[in-house]
Amino acid sequence: MNWDNPLFKSLSWSGEITNREQKEKVAKLVSEKVSKGDVIGVGSGSTALLALESISKRVKEEKLQITAIPTSKEAALHCNYYDIPTTTLLESRPNWGFDGADEVDEKLCLIKGRGGALFAEKLVMASSSKTYILVDESKFVSKLGEKYAVPIEVDPRAIHLVESELIKNFNPLLVKLRMANAKDGPVITETGNLLMDVKFQEITPLMEQQVKAIPGVIESGLFLNYSVEILSL
Repeated sequence: MNWDNPLFKSLSWSGEITNREQKEKVAKLVSEKVSKGDVIGVGSGSTALLALESISKRVKEEKLQITAIPTSKEAALHCNYYDIPTTTLLESRPNWGFDGADEVDEKLCLIKGRGGALFAEKLVMASSSKTYILVDESKFVSKLGEKYAVPIEVDPRAIHLVESELIKNFNPLLVKLRMANAKDGPVITETGNLLMDVKFQEITPLMEQQVKAIPGVIESGLFLNYSVEILSL
């Protein structure tokens, strides 16, 4: 028995989707990857939303049986809206996944997680044999960190320790706690932690592991050397 209320039947997305025509073409490319029985990691963002919409059309038209592992509450709501069953990493391992990115360099290294779901995004990506990264041309950079700071998810008890260690070990250009726009206080991540935005002078190949080694760091938005394929037009 399903809920019979407006929220259940409405799509939880606010604002206009920019570059929609280009993103819809990328979304269609993703939907063509779907096979019967797939378990798919589902990311967040406008292109991922359009991809899920395109996938749901194939599922209904071809009567495909698939399952999704959403990486955020946003993605879970979208799966619910498009009537795609969900599961978790405790129950299934994804065959593949799709997600967006904030930056992509020429080595296919990424900055992700500005939406606050970086921990689950990395868990699902690391569990998948391949993740398709859906981006438009604005996300490509010659040097990682060129446009955005790196989000770092931190246990609330460790914010002072983490800030001190980041300054001591990396001498970053900027370290700040991300504050919310629509609520008082800091942004809360999907897992109930806080976000620090860090602008490094340089992002090196070992930095993902080095940042993660700081006590209190739950995860970083550095996604270096994962099995990804970029889908862009």
